[in-house]
Amino acid sequence: MPPDDPLPSRLSSDVYAVLRRQIVTGELRPNQPLIELDIAERLQVSRTPVRESLQRLAHAGLVVPRKRGWAVREFTPDEIRQNAEVRMALEGYAASLAALRGSPSDIAAIVAIHERRLKLRSSDEAMRVKTNRDFHDAIMRASGNPRLTDAIYHSGQFYFNAPIARVTTGEELALGNADHALIVAAIKKRDGPAAEKAMRAHIQRTFALFWRVTGLAEPLDVRQE
Repeated sequence: MPPDDPLPSRLSSDVYAVLRRQIVTGELRPNQPLIELDIAERLQVSRTPVRESLQRLAHAGLVVPRKRGWAVREFTPDEIRQNAEVRMALEGYAASLAALRGSPSDIAAIVAIHERRLKLRSSDEAMRVKTNRDFHDAIMRASGNPRLTDAIYHSGQFYFNAPIARVTTGEELALGNADHALIVAAIKKRDGPAAEKAMRAHIQRTFALFWRVTGLAEPLDVRQE
């Protein structure tokens, strides 16, 4: 944020966090209208923090202006592909750092989330999305690099969201859990290169799932060493 811009209020930051989460998890869909008054009433706040939050979301590239208010931005296939490639690079490196730097408590948290996720049924859509986000967040925290975490956070949407979870097959769910298991095993062994490779492969698979469901973009063609 430029230094001459006013700092957002705590309330504005809270509203921003809620709206951003709803966008990246698919609760708010591409091209869905965002009306200040409606959002203010739903979140029980005044219109000022909503307006500030929408402006921040526009700056982050997640919403676009419309004649009457704003709308959730619809990403082009090329933008989606670029975001996936950035995430592969950044989250792969974060997994490597987590393996090398993560404290015992960091690693225990990652393992606990993975084990909790394994107990979920395919019908537990909301919890599958939440535990997936928690899993990736825990790895980012274990990397010990807040700047890297911030870069990942702002690199684009997370592709495993509620609409994707709703149509994921049992086989795809099992493959995703198997990916997580490989990442966890590498981190527990303190094997940075293996953790990075497993995370990159996992994100590539998730993007392929996104492509199958939406048909918006071709699968990534990334060679694994």
